[in-house]
Amino acid sequence: MDTTRQQKISRLVQKELSEIFRRETSKTRGTLVTVSSVRVSPDLSVANVRLSIFPSENAQAIMDNINQSERSIRHQLAQQVRYQLRRCPELKFHIDDSLDYIDHIDELLAKDKGAHKDDDKENDTPNP
Repeated sequence: MDTTRQQKISRLVQKELSEIFRRETSKTRGTLVTVSSVRVSPDLSVANVRLSIFPSENAQAIMDNINQSERSIRHQLAQQVRYQLRRCPELKFHIDDSLDYIDHIDELLAKDKGAHKDDDKENDTPNP
């Protein structure tokens, strides 16, 4: 269970990081990086950031790029939150693949529904 302070810092970091990624991805047309969630450790030193990347085909390359530029992203974040936080937390980025998982489930359900329709058609035909 997160404390109130952890929740406030999580929301602040999420808001500021989403603005940083919005500015950076506006330069790369066709790629959208969204900050899904931020969880801050109890000692407020580490922030686990979950990123949703669209299109997901480019996700691993973009995550590699983000991880390489983690220091500069943290510096930008520190500049944005310098009056709210004494120390900017260390950032650890993770891919949020929940949207891909939902799409996969939808595909499986659509296939299953189509298979049941074919079975129903076979059962509805009258026998002579």
